[in-house]
Amino acid sequence: MERQLAEEMIERAIEQLGYAYVPYSGFRVGAVLLTEEGKMYTGCNIENAAYTPTNCAERTAFFKAVSEGERRFRAICIVGGKDGVLTEYTPPCGVCRQVMMEFCNPDTFQIILATDTKHYKIYTLKEMLPMGFGPGNLEPAVPEKRK
Repeated sequence: MERQLAEEMIERAIEQLGYAYVPYSGFRVGAVLLTEEGKMYTGCNIENAAYTPTNCAERTAFFKAVSEGERRFRAICIVGGKDGVLTEYTPPCGVCRQVMMEFCNPDTFQIILATDTKHYKIYTLKEMLPMGFGPGNLEPAVPEKRK
């Protein structure tokens, strides 16, 4: 990942913190998803009083992109912190990692975790979800022969 592109993604992810709807936890998360063609989709976390309908920033970005026909992704940048203060890296939850497995090559898809444009780490999806499964790991169903 080129440094300038990573820094641009971090800046845009930080901007998304302002859109987060977090009346319960106060923990804001912003994400920017990069397609293979260079288009960026943004996301923020959106909480719900019932908790399970809450949607993470990463999934918000993925679902926006997929709903517009995108299927090839290169990287995602994730930032987050209590009251929007970025003090530690915010890795994706297990559900978000599984969504990434559905649409991304785990060997090449990059996950950028940042606290600012100068402090970030880049991981592959495979590093974050070793032994994960996705559509490429599933055996196609073989219809049984009728007698």
